[in-house]
Amino acid sequence: MSDITDTIMIGAGPSALAAAVYTTREDIGTVLYEKGVVGGLAAITDQVDNYPGFPDGVEGMKLAEQLEAQAKRFGADIQYGDVSAITRDDDVLTVTVDGKPVQAKTVLIATGSDYNKINVPGEAEYYGRGVHYCATCDGAFYREKKLAVVGGGNSGVQETIFLTRFASHIDLLVRSTIKASEVLQQELQQYIDSGQVTVHLDTTVREIQATDGKVDRVLLDSNGEANELDVDGVFVFVGLKPNTQILDGSGVELDSMGLIKTDNKLMTNIEGVFASGDVRSGATMQIASAVGEGATAALSIREYLDEHKRSSAQPA
Repeated sequence: MSDITDTIMIGAGPSALAAAVYTTREDIGTVLYEKGVVGGLAAITDQVDNYPGFPDGVEGMKLAEQLEAQAKRFGADIQYGDVSAITRDDDVLTVTVDGKPVQAKTVLIATGSDYNKINVPGEAEYYGRGVHYCATCDGAFYREKKLAVVGGGNSGVQETIFLTRFASHIDLLVRSTIKASEVLQQELQQYIDSGQVTVHLDTTVREIQATDGKVDRVLLDSNGEANELDVDGVFVFVGLKPNTQILDGSGVELDSMGLIKTDNKLMTNIEGVFASGDVRSGATMQIASAVGEGATAALSIREYLDEHKRSSAQPA
């Protein structure tokens, strides 16, 4: 059993790093596999203003580096590797990393979610510097500024309403028609009537432009005609894509959005497999809550391992 790791964590974002702090302090052997950037979306966020303990905000990369350093301090083994599959055989879980099998007693899936993109010029270039995907995270940077919001579903309308507390004016850009719930549409109408929100139907973004590195304009195709808007920032809300491709064939149950279902201890329907953070059904998509879920998952993993240790020690 010496080659079987106590717990493998897939992903090394805030949720997994927080979990690793807890497991390693309990002397639970912990290996994290990350295929991208340690710190996840937090690491590529310019400024984080709503994470507790940083009254002046903190650079996303700095926060990620501190989380990583803390996990490593207690012995977390963070490796780069691309996980492609998870399978269970009796009491052992096998994780395929870079095409090779690695065995573990427990697995924490903390792969997060990626924001769906509109894939236009300027979107990637100005991510975190004028192009955003989280109103709660970044809306406060735009007090008394003009914004464009892309999306006409529940999230697009809901986040537009939220952003009205900061922005002086919002142009809501909707590809076809608004598909948000009737309740949200009625609430939105108040801001349309007051002139704080203007809705553009049958409108798509062709390009996001900037001057001296600062976003200041969006080029549009509106009702088949070219148009443009002067803005200070662009928020995109066209859905999330959970990073659950590795679960194909694993038997792990997902919800209708493709997020991982768990019980109140954050264990999936597969024994010994846990999930936390933005990949989990019911997650609030915030760094602080992802960290909290990581701690909860770690404590559940410890409890699971202790129970199995006791049961294996009992005489047959």
